[in-house]
Amino acid sequence: MKIIVREILPGLILSFLVAVVSKIIAIWLPSIGAATIAILLGILLGNTFCQSSILNKGTKFSESHLLEWSIVLLGFTVTFQTISKMGINGFLFIVLQMTTTIIGVYFIGQKMAFSKTTSLLMAGGNAVCGSSAIAAIAPEIRANDEEKGQIITLVNLLGTILMLTLPFLATFLYPEQALTQSAMIGGTLQSVGQVVASASMVSGEVVKWSTLFKIMRIMMIVVVVFAFGKFADKKIPQSEETVFHGHETKKIKLPLPWYIIGFLISCLINSFITLMPQIAEYAHLISTWFEITALAAIGLRLNFKRFFAEGLRFLVYAILVGVLQVVLVVLWIFVFKI
Repeated sequence: MKIIVREILPGLILSFLVAVVSKIIAIWLPSIGAATIAILLGILLGNTFCQSSILNKGTKFSESHLLEWSIVLLGFTVTFQTISKMGINGFLFIVLQMTTTIIGVYFIGQKMAFSKTTSLLMAGGNAVCGSSAIAAIAPEIRANDEEKGQIITLVNLLGTILMLTLPFLATFLYPEQALTQSAMIGGTLQSVGQVVASASMVSGEVVKWSTLFKIMRIMMIVVVVFAFGKFADKKIPQSEETVFHGHETKKIKLPLPWYIIGFLISCLINSFITLMPQIAEYAHLISTWFEITALAAIGLRLNFKRFFAEGLRFLVYAILVGVLQVVLVVLWIFVFKI
């Protein structure tokens, strides 16, 4: 246990220090915000002075666990009554955005002569929740580790580009329309961290709503993984299957990521039990610090050299997928009048 803590501390402390510095800088740059500053400062440091492997476990811990707990605590600041304001149109918007993204990304991948498994990983990763979706989908479609690693890198690259560009596009297309801006950001970006970071560049209200749109997408992961598994059984030939080595052990899997279940429980409590106002205040405060520290860690872990090492063909695929997602989200926002 002591060894594990010792390995985590360097990266965790650095992530927290970047968060503290970001909060201080945000005092003079309130229009940018601490969250945005944290991820940009993290990217700068992670690609220059802070590239030591000793930081990896701590930044990974900060990126995943702190952000997950931030989502759980977010549940104490919203209610199901709030979520219901998104309405049936919001639900249909997410379903069609995901469905058309999966079909479009798979079609582009096949036209560019990528394997079926690579195309499916790219489709699922972009439509649902980035690396987590890729990890869940890969065994179901029998994708190998090399394909999984390539697509995780590619999806993170695309997500980073969209994370930095969508806030400007959303505010340009939909000025003073927080819900619509949230639909664009929460309905497009790949990971929860990217959604939070991107929405933070707009406003706190957009952070809340875009996270809810994103949670709706994550909750669809069960359906997506099941559908991809059925598709793989019918369409992927034996030659494209992964050869697994060693013994596989069956693990009990939750139907949803644990932090989504935690969010739903905390939201349920907040919806039907009258809590002291201080609980929501402290939950928001802790969630904010967890969020900013996690975003700093995400920035520290973004290695641009690794992205560009994937080659021009992969980068072109990523750009085409990004353009497709933006076109689709604008289309469905218009159709459903979000």
